[in-house]
This record gives sequence, C-alpha cells and structure tokens, in this order.
Amino acid sequence: MSASDIRVFRNKIDSTTSMKKIFNAMELIATSRIGKARQRVAASMPYANAITRAVSAVASQQDIEHVLTSEPENPRRAAVLIMSSDRGLAGAYSANILRHAETLIERLTDEGKTADLYLIGRKAQAYFDFRNRSYKKFWTGSTDNPEFDVAKDVGETLVDAFLTDYEDGGVDEIHIVYTEFKSMVKQDPTVVRLLPLEIVEEEVTDESDLLPLYDYEPAPEDVLDALLPKYIESRIFSSMLQAAASELANRQRAMSAAGDNAEDLIREYTLLMNNARQASITQELTELIAGADALAES
Repeated sequence: MSASDIRVFRNKIDSTTSMKKIFNAMELIATSRIGKARQRVAASMPYANAITRAVSAVASQQDIEHVLTSEPENPRRAAVLIMSSDRGLAGAYSANILRHAETLIERLTDEGKTADLYLIGRKAQAYFDFRNRSYKKFWTGSTDNPEFDVAKDVGETLVDAFLTDYEDGGVDEIHIVYTEFKSMVKQDPTVVRLLPLEIVEEEVTDESDLLPLYDYEPAPEDVLDALLPKYIESRIFSSMLQAAASELANRQRAMSAAGDNAEDLIREYTLLMNNARQASITQELTELIAGADALAES
C-alpha cells in the first residue's frame, strides 16, 4: 500500500469521527426532549379519556340518531390522517407508519371506499409526492413538538369533511394512523377509526367502570353536536403527542446505534491505516536493503 492509501484511511477516520459527534449530539438532544414529551403525553390523557367517556355515555345511554355514532348505510369515502415525522434519522419510524397506512388504504379500497389522505409530517408528504399520489391537505413543522393550534386545525378540517355530504366531497369515516407510545423501548404503529364512534359494550366488574347517567337540556343531540369537535381535537392532539414521543424515542435509539457503528468503523479504518503504514515502511526498508546490497556487490 502507498502513502495515498494512508491518506484515504485518515480522511475516512476524520469524516467518521465528525459524523459520530453529530450522532452523539442528536442522541443527547432527543434524550433531553423525550422527558418533556412523555410528560405532555401523560398530561393529555386525562382530558382525552374524560371527553371520550362523556361522549360514550351520551351515545350509549340514549336512543338517538346522530352522525357521531350512526353507521352510514353505504360508506363510500374515508378520510385517513397519517402522522409521520418532519425529519429523518429516526430509524424505521416513518416507514412503519407508512406501511400501516398503505395496509389501511388497501383494506378500504377492497371494501369499495375511496381514501382521502390528510398528512402530518414531511416524510409522508415526500412519500406520496414521489409516487405522484394526491392528498387533500398536509401539515408540517412540529411533529416532534406538537402544537394544539395545529391539532385544532386538523380537527376542524376533518370534522368539516365528515359533516359534508358525499356528493359535495365529504367523507363517511375518519381514520388516523399514528404511533402509540407505550415505553422507551416499545412504540406501536396504530390504526384507529375516530368516526363514526364505535360503542363497545364491556362487562362491568367495578362500580367505577359504570358510565354516568345524565339528564340533558335541551337534547342529547345538541350535547353531541357540542362535544364532536372537542372530542376530535382532543383525540388528534393526544395522538400527535404520542407520535412525538415515539419519534424522539426512535431517534434516540437510531442515533445511539449510529454512534456505535461509527466507533466500529473508526477502529476498522485505524487498523487498516496502521496496516498500510506498516506495509509502506516494510516496502521502504526492503528497497533500502536491496539498494545497499547492490552497492556492496558493485
């Protein structure tokens, strides 16, 4: 090996060392932000659960007809909200979400329904742009630090589409695809149908599980009309917070693994550079000895 080979390995070592510093910095940033993200998830759950419980109580204990709970006779179009990330370097986070979204879209198509796509995150936008597939609207810029104003805008957009007649471009169902944060080592891509609301009769094992009884004035339908946008906004914001925590957890793991791989590459390049240097020195010594022998013989 020549001196140029040594320079090549030295340059590789320098560039890999620089990348390792970037990986470590991004890992530390994700680690510092994951705590706040988990706190926001925990803080959002009581309200989201309470309003879901209230909606369920109204819908399950009253013999009423309302768009919130009524199944359409012939559903033909569904809104699909896909929550990806704005940035990469988070492992397979966005890829897993997009794979589950494609599965949902395929299932809806098999059921004879058209899927109207609503996207959160630049990764989802780039995915569908690259494939020349249309979508209704997208939101970017805050996937790892969600803002309620964005969730409110998303909720209003979806509710408007849900309350619009099919002939005017409305939808009969609303689905969301997001990553549910369970722990630092487990985040599950999840598909949920938000509307129409599915009321599941569960066996009551404790008095605290009983849904409360309410009297309504003027009517239960008016209560559901008032709860509908708040229910959608709270569920969407809670899902966005869980997706943000999941994104940061995935980025932390990905950057930790990338830093470890960079360290392995540095060791490998260092070994190759030392071997090249040793081979170069050996070659020079061989040439000196051969030259000295030739002079002695002459």
